[in-house]
Amino acid sequence: QVQLVESGGGQVQAGGSLSLSCAGSGRTFSSYGMAWFRRVPGKELEFVAACDWSGAMPVYADSVKGRFTISRDNVKNTVYLQMNSLKPEDTAVYSCAAARGRLSSSSLYEYAYWGQGTQVTVSS
Repeated sequence: QVQLVESGGGQVQAGGSLSLSCAGSGRTFSSYGMAWFRRVPGKELEFVAACDWSGAMPVYADSVKGRFTISRDNVKNTVYLQMNSLKPEDTAVYSCAAARGRLSSSSLYEYAYWGQGTQVTVSS
């Protein structure tokens, strides 16, 4: 069993930055890939970014490429999402997820454990 808790959400103006954190506990944190997804009410869950067990092989959605950076610290059992140049369309609830395996993936079906999410609101 893995427990994931996100933090760092909030409200920011367009062009600003936010940094999200996801603290993991339970199964050995370095055993699995991690990802961030986001959800807007009425829309499907959207992949944002993922990395493998070591933090390598990052994968990004085209909509965030060049603006967002995923990283992890396996000593602190934490994965991060640095979000720069934020746009109103980035407004969503952001959730972290732990994969069944060690690699990164953009498919939500590869992820077995999910956090509750943290709200990010970007105003124009």
